[in-house]
Amino acid sequence: MATTKIKFRASTVGTKEGTPYDPVSIIRYTEELNKQLRKIGKSRTADRYATTLNSLKRYLKADDLPLEEMDGTFVLGYEQWLKECGLCRNTTSFYLRNLRAIYNHAVEDGLVVASPLFKHVYTGINRTAKRALPLDILQRLKALNLTLHPGQELARDMFLFSFYTRGMSFIDMAQLTKSNLQDGVLTYRRQKTSQQLHIRWEAPMQEIVTKYQSENTPYLLPLATGKGATFRKRYRNTYDRINKELKKIGKLLGLSIPLTTYVARHSWASVAKSKNVAISTISEGLGHDSEKTTRIYLSSLDTSVIDTANSLIINSL
Repeated sequence: MATTKIKFRASTVGTKEGTPYDPVSIIRYTEELNKQLRKIGKSRTADRYATTLNSLKRYLKADDLPLEEMDGTFVLGYEQWLKECGLCRNTTSFYLRNLRAIYNHAVEDGLVVASPLFKHVYTGINRTAKRALPLDILQRLKALNLTLHPGQELARDMFLFSFYTRGMSFIDMAQLTKSNLQDGVLTYRRQKTSQQLHIRWEAPMQEIVTKYQSENTPYLLPLATGKGATFRKRYRNTYDRINKELKKIGKLLGLSIPLTTYVARHSWASVAKSKNVAISTISEGLGHDSEKTTRIYLSSLDTSVIDTANSLIINSL
């Protein structure tokens, strides 16, 4: 697994032969690693590592563990603890993959010698239960009168905006500025993959933007403001609040799955497929570039085909 080269330096770390020996601990190392990741613009990676770090702190009960003392037994114990916390297999795998990535950084920094610590724990990804909403449920969601519940109304509208924009992720929505919209085309770069996408602007998208527009902000949607750490904090608070409100709406609709912002992405793909939109067009519309064969196959696809497909999907509501 390739990792970004991050050099860890701590003034309190000496050598066994010289100054008093103070081995670098997993928690202290991850905290320093995250600071440096944020400095080079890898905030999403730092956020994932921070989530795992908080979990490790609970597991270690405020203690710490030198990196050189991490072994297969420790990793197995951590996995078992995650399971006992009631986490599903994919979620435990998420934490373990992050821990493995942090460990690989430490190996590259020369702080520990590589060892197959994760050989006996699960770090794969199981196919998850279907999280897409069928067209009739989407229509009911759109028709809900939520004027007496502004928090839920905002959550519903942001869900629909994501659906309208081919399943745009919440972080990408939050970072949209008015300058992203030019001459009837919304252009943005996916934070996850850095891929640039172009989406033809449709009337339902404008209705939502008009509903929440403000002259006092450069952002297109009312999700976060500010820059740097201020933006990230406000974004995270809004993200959590909107998903909380979406879950309430899901219960109101009698859904069997938790309604979250990510369901919009699954739903767009599902509805597109039900409309007999080609799989290649769906993949391009979602901005998938993680599968090599898909990237090669779709490299010359005309974006007008995707825009036509998106119009078809939006007009179904």
